[in-house]
Amino acid sequence: MASRASANAFKDGGRIVVVGASLAGLSAAQALRAAGFTGPLTIVGDEPYLPYDRPPLSKAVLIGWVPPDHTELPRPETLSDVDWRLGVAATGLDLARKRVHLADGSAVSFDRLLIATGTRARPWPNPAEAQMDGVVTLRGRDDAHRLRALLAAGPERVLVIGGGFTGSEVASACRDLGLSVTLAERGTAPLVGALGSTIAARVARLQREHGVDLRCRMTVSSLEGDAQGRLRRAHLSDGSTVDADVAVAALGAVRNTEWLRGCGLAVGAFGVACDAGCRAFDVSAIVTDDVFVAGDVARFPHPLYGYQFVALEHWGNAVQQAKVAAHNMVCAPAERRPHVAVPSFWSSQFGVNIKSVGVPTAAEDVAIVQGALEDMSCVAVYGKAGRLIAAVAFDQAKWVEYYQRLIERSAPFPLEQPGVDQDHAAGPVLAGFADPRRLTPGATVVLTGHDPNEQRVEWIPREHPTPRPPLAA
Repeated sequence: MASRASANAFKDGGRIVVVGASLAGLSAAQALRAAGFTGPLTIVGDEPYLPYDRPPLSKAVLIGWVPPDHTELPRPETLSDVDWRLGVAATGLDLARKRVHLADGSAVSFDRLLIATGTRARPWPNPAEAQMDGVVTLRGRDDAHRLRALLAAGPERVLVIGGGFTGSEVASACRDLGLSVTLAERGTAPLVGALGSTIAARVARLQREHGVDLRCRMTVSSLEGDAQGRLRRAHLSDGSTVDADVAVAALGAVRNTEWLRGCGLAVGAFGVACDAGCRAFDVSAIVTDDVFVAGDVARFPHPLYGYQFVALEHWGNAVQQAKVAAHNMVCAPAERRPHVAVPSFWSSQFGVNIKSVGVPTAAEDVAIVQGALEDMSCVAVYGKAGRLIAAVAFDQAKWVEYYQRLIERSAPFPLEQPGVDQDHAAGPVLAGFADPRRLTPGATVVLTGHDPNEQRVEWIPREHPTPRPPLAA
């Protein structure tokens, strides 16, 4: 009873500060008010904008369907009394005094803190070249506004550097606009880091079918401009050049943790480490009680993957993790729950809807269980140590929930699905990730319960099958 009473007292009187006016920050604020937290609530954001939706920036905004300033996320009336500190970045954290220091010289005190600072685009590594007119990154609203203006001007050619989801979506938008585009990818195919080489090979074919000048196993050595500082061409690692007016550096993301250096938390390039309940670890690997983490910046142990630490830059993960963090910030200790949602993401490019559930990058093998990869309308499932851990659907989004339930139940891999629409039967092949040893073998975990408040984890010992030899190329 004492713990419940103290939790209710905190709901009425404590101060909560959220650093990050992001999707995760907004979701946490909504969940806090919904949970009955009535105390002071401050949200700090380095951009001058209220929280907005990022996925449309590389799709609808670039094509011109939606203006950049029409991507703001809806805010309920319950957040009318929030103290918004926008356009001012957090510069430091004093754990002992429970204060967040801001770039304008002020500080905000807290009783509990949520870190939701997310990520930023990795910049082009040469600062002088990065400053040339026509060289851009894409992460925020201002980036999208600038790139949209460049594309609307009708450049002769756009160079996309990096074939991940952002780079591939930008290339798709360029082709929708009728622009010539070259995509340089250091791996064997676009999306190879997310889907593995077996499935990514079909993505490469899709891009070429839609007119992308795709250069794989290729890096950009340098960018060259004219006397006025405008981009004119790029030099590639094979000695060739590409004339381009616009270059989009889609080199991945950098987690925003610099402001936390020296504060005593376990932070680094990997993000901010936290437990399954979103409580941050300090540098001695001791969990904190008053500092929580959510969203892209969080690195947390996932129950479905042997409690290995993962960091997920997904829209759905940001929302779900923020809700768990908010719940645990104000509830009684006995009522805390883990973040156990199965990761999912989606992408729309070159007329194909791609939706993923689970963590494909943890897999050893992949198999097509519905449709045909050649037709780009199919479902690929990923396995590790004899169980299903992920699925990716191409223009088959209606099946994703079904495979999510199989993942939650720790279904065996390969799958046996009598009656499921399948054009042909094919055994598993190597998924083709660069480092298949990212997760170590361990016990199987099954999620139980249907309501989020009832979800628990159950360990089931299982013998791991004898690893099969690699297939011939």
